[in-house]
Amino acid sequence: MSFLAIDVGNTRLKWAMYEAPRPGAALLAQGAEFLDHIDRLSETAWAHLAAPTRMLGCVVAGDAVRRRVEDQMELWSVDPQWVVPSLQESGLTNGYDHPSRLGCDRWVAMIGARQRVLARGPARPLVVVMVGTAVTVEAIDAQGRFLGGLILPGHGIMLRALESGTAGLHVPTGEVRSFPTNTSDALTSGGTFAIAGAVERIYQHLLQHCGEEPVCMMTGGAGWKMAPSMTRPFELVDNLIFDGLLEIAARRFGTPP
Repeated sequence: MSFLAIDVGNTRLKWAMYEAPRPGAALLAQGAEFLDHIDRLSETAWAHLAAPTRMLGCVVAGDAVRRRVEDQMELWSVDPQWVVPSLQESGLTNGYDHPSRLGCDRWVAMIGARQRVLARGPARPLVVVMVGTAVTVEAIDAQGRFLGGLILPGHGIMLRALESGTAGLHVPTGEVRSFPTNTSDALTSGGTFAIAGAVERIYQHLLQHCGEEPVCMMTGGAGWKMAPSMTRPFELVDNLIFDGLLEIAARRFGTPP
């Protein structure tokens, strides 16, 4: 029973084919495509793949993009299924005021992160950070309750906002420095430390709320840029969303680990 996992973000579509819909299943193939080019997936990256038996995806780019992806999947006779955040799933309780309005990427990544913690030992409070076009910072207690989280601009959005709103800041990306002495480094360091500060604030809130040191996980395409600047030890995970999709799929499709 092969399984196709799809993560459609604001910039790229990432996909992975596994031998089964369960955590730990062997990875058969994977790839990524910018959203501008997804209309050729059925003729390129997916053209020679064996048809998946099951599919589950996460999309934050909107209904129009989702329909474009489904059009590409018509080469297979598989029913497209997409995660919609709910009050509870896979052991995680959704504390959002309106649970269905939580970004599905945030929801799925939290499920994947928590299952990683549980696979290694007792439950712990958890901070989950996704660093991409936008940055999200989530707090989960040891009982699996999502308490809330932050959304802030990613590096690119911060720089574009400064360039468009401030004269004379059209400069190359710089380096992260403790004490920047040029504009490029000042911009890069400012954005990096803003994100690191937001993560530290959530960490402190969760520590105070739970009375226990949280586990910290980071994911996303730009996570490697942030890792050296974090004030707490973090585990950098390639794609928590795929981990979450595998966990959800195992429970939905009846193939638990």
